[in-house]
Amino acid sequence: MARIKQLARTTGFRLALWYSLIFISSALLLFSLLYFPMRAAIMEKDRNIILAKLNEYVLQEEQSGLQSMLAEIRLEDGQNSQAGFFVRVADPTNQSLIVTLPPEWHQLDSEAFPLFPSGVGADGWILLPAKGREDALEIISRRLQSGYLLQIGRGSRERQKILEYFGRVFAGTMVPLIIFAFGGGVFLAFRSLRPVRDLIQVVRSIDIGKMDARVPSRQTGDELDELVRLFNIMLARIEQLLAGMRAALDNVAHDLRTPVTRLRAGIETALQSDNTAEVLREALLDCAEESERIMTMLNTLMDISEAETGAMKLHRQSIDIVSLLGEVVDLYQYVAEENGVEVSVVGPADLTVSADRDRMRQVVANLLDNSLKHTPRGGRIELSCDRQGEEVVIQVRDSGTGIPPHDLPLIFDRLYRGDHSRSQRGLGLGLSLVKAVIQAHAGRIKVESAPGQGTTFILQLPGESPPQS
Repeated sequence: MARIKQLARTTGFRLALWYSLIFISSALLLFSLLYFPMRAAIMEKDRNIILAKLNEYVLQEEQSGLQSMLAEIRLEDGQNSQAGFFVRVADPTNQSLIVTLPPEWHQLDSEAFPLFPSGVGADGWILLPAKGREDALEIISRRLQSGYLLQIGRGSRERQKILEYFGRVFAGTMVPLIIFAFGGGVFLAFRSLRPVRDLIQVVRSIDIGKMDARVPSRQTGDELDELVRLFNIMLARIEQLLAGMRAALDNVAHDLRTPVTRLRAGIETALQSDNTAEVLREALLDCAEESERIMTMLNTLMDISEAETGAMKLHRQSIDIVSLLGEVVDLYQYVAEENGVEVSVVGPADLTVSADRDRMRQVVANLLDNSLKHTPRGGRIELSCDRQGEEVVIQVRDSGTGIPPHDLPLIFDRLYRGDHSRSQRGLGLGLSLVKAVIQAHAGRIKVESAPGQGTTFILQLPGESPPQS
């Protein structure tokens, strides 16, 4: 019983039930649309036959007189009776002169005849039901010129037989139709809800830790298939984010270990009682430097998270790109000369974008600092800008060591440091912050590089409309 109740609560069962009810209701509606017009058509046909017989006798009475009509009725008595007609002629006092009855109506109570005139309906038809069976005489009355009453009728048994036969045929077909409807509903519900069941199974698999589980797609292109596709994309994104979180936590734990160890060593040094003031000062300075390194890492991670979630506050203003690039180059000019690297800026003087000046300066500075770290003495770095359509494109091109192909897809990940970067001092967050800030400005960033051929970072930002001349 509990199993049946559980099954009855399922969406598939309800869909199958609704499908069956709709199918059966449609069949009943179709039956009604066929039955009642057919019943009306047969009834109209029967009444037209009765009226034709009535008009025949009325016309004869008008043309040849009452006696000629009575003689004709007596002559056709047997024929009318076999054809199922009821014929009655009554005098002005409603006394029957001639009564012709169909064989199945011989038991009709003649005392009912005087009631006919008072039982005439609004349409002139009288319905006289039979005792003990579903049958009735439909009678129409007409007052003749002579004052006599003429009544013609016919039983409804034949019509009832046709309608009953039609009903039996319909009832006989309804049983297999109901079975077919419910079976078809179960099949369609089972087939239509298969993606939902697959999705439930995948969610259960994820609940036990199988993050690589995916919902199989039927490639039908319908709404459920689109749901499956979007759900799989979401799962892939979640898996990627979780993997990134694990990697980020591992990298943070790894990168924090060194400054925390140094911080602890400085504290232990400061706690030694035989240290001089100069040693204590140096220990405290080391602690402050390592604390600053930890704070820089955490603040950078917070900035990246704010930019990626859209929570970063940008103070937009019109920025001259060449001027911004020049400021950053001036800031790093001493480091470039010390490393023996030539740095230049190329671009039109009237190129502007609407952006946060401090954040864009931070972006360019990170890219230039990254290029200086990987460009050998005698190399060259060029910062250029130009307008392409409605976008402003900024490029930072160096002639450095380049990036291996296997590292290219990973360089923008948080705390990722390639093999060539591990010997360099840094946090591994610079390029992650660059990408996050550019995306916060509704821009895009891409990189082109090959080992030994240098690297080019390309920033694409929405540009301001050029001034009208």
